[in-house]
Amino acid sequence: MDNLNELIADIQRFEAIISEWDENQRCVAVGLQRAIESLHKAALTNLIKTLKQENISALRHAVDDEIVYAVLLYHNLVKPPLSERIQTALAEIRPSLQSHDGDVELVAIKPPDRVEIKLIGSCSNCASSTLTLTQLVEQTIKKYCPELTNIVAVNHSSNSPLIPNSTNSYWMGVANVNDIPENHVLSVRLENHNVILYRQGDKINCYRNACSHLGFPLDKGTVENDIITCASHQFQYDLKTGECLTVPGVSLQSYEVRVKGDKVYVKVEK
Repeated sequence: MDNLNELIADIQRFEAIISEWDENQRCVAVGLQRAIESLHKAALTNLIKTLKQENISALRHAVDDEIVYAVLLYHNLVKPPLSERIQTALAEIRPSLQSHDGDVELVAIKPPDRVEIKLIGSCSNCASSTLTLTQLVEQTIKKYCPELTNIVAVNHSSNSPLIPNSTNSYWMGVANVNDIPENHVLSVRLENHNVILYRQGDKINCYRNACSHLGFPLDKGTVENDIITCASHQFQYDLKTGECLTVPGVSLQSYEVRVKGDKVYVKVEK
């Protein structure tokens, strides 16, 4: 990260110098910059196409690098982080809500497909708030984040999906208590999802095995003092609550856990 900041600082320093040149000199510098950027983007585009066809895991590993990700993001070859795209969507609809003395705020992102939002001000008590959310908030968020299919309005103490979603839930045995080492996490397969289990004494928590940043697995990270640090981009989470310590307001998707005897059960919604 320090290396990336140094490179960005160098670029900004040269941009400041060029800004003081006369117009003709600046046009030449800008033209050269655009030509080089176009060449780099074309090369990166071809590289990505090749890696997608031949070695997608290598591509994912490459994007895990901060500098590679920053360059690809600059050329619009990867999507911005999910949290950034959600905030962009909310910023787009905020003026419409504020014109009715209301507003909207992001409550939590729960990968891979759930986001919780909250109407505040007049909108939170408006009889048509559900309609407002369905037609405005949901559509705008999906425009920027098509991977989100479960958009939930959190008002007061109740959670109500914007899209009706009737589910059948059941309990699934996933491990024995002694299988979960203290001060570490155990990764298990739960139907179509990977989850992690964390045990602190008699208390066991279960979360989806996906960092809220880019969805990388968390079980490869390190655990210390009830905090897990993602190995990919060092996002940190409190394993007692699932709360993200790096980005306030973001949490890991949690699952309800029950223990019967020495068997651990997790509630699954199908």
